[in-house]
Amino acid sequence: MDRRKFLGLGLAAAALVPATTLNAIDFRGTKPDAWKATTPADAIKGMYGDITPIEEGVNIKAPKLAENGGAIPIKIKSDIQAKSVALFQDANPRSAVAVWTVAAGGIIDYSVKIKMKQTGKVTVIIEGTNGKFYSKVLPIEVSKGGCGG
Repeated sequence: MDRRKFLGLGLAAAALVPATTLNAIDFRGTKPDAWKATTPADAIKGMYGDITPIEEGVNIKAPKLAENGGAIPIKIKSDIQAKSVALFQDANPRSAVAVWTVAAGGIIDYSVKIKMKQTGKVTVIIEGTNGKFYSKVLPIEVSKGGCGG
């Protein structure tokens, strides 16, 4: 393949990158209070304002006892049509962990590993395209010795 054809194919591939990845929101820049908050309630207020989320439609999977507080696997799933998904925790000095912008028609099936210094709770908030907010809270016990005790 010659150089010009290769470069042309590269430009064509770049043009196919979904526009949603180019329009991601910088939540740290636009919602700084959420990232400074020390409790999930304050972080949620900083991110979304005064909301009363509905406790349904959100699934969180995580170990009940995390052997390694430095890498706790969290899986978030939902069938809700959403604008954003936010993850918070109450075990570390700063509560906000991550916020994802969901593309129109996007599927919420996220996996992430987080750090928790001690036993606490993780909270997921989903901002629905219908203007409603949905939540789920899950307690996680963090092992002190790394081997279950």
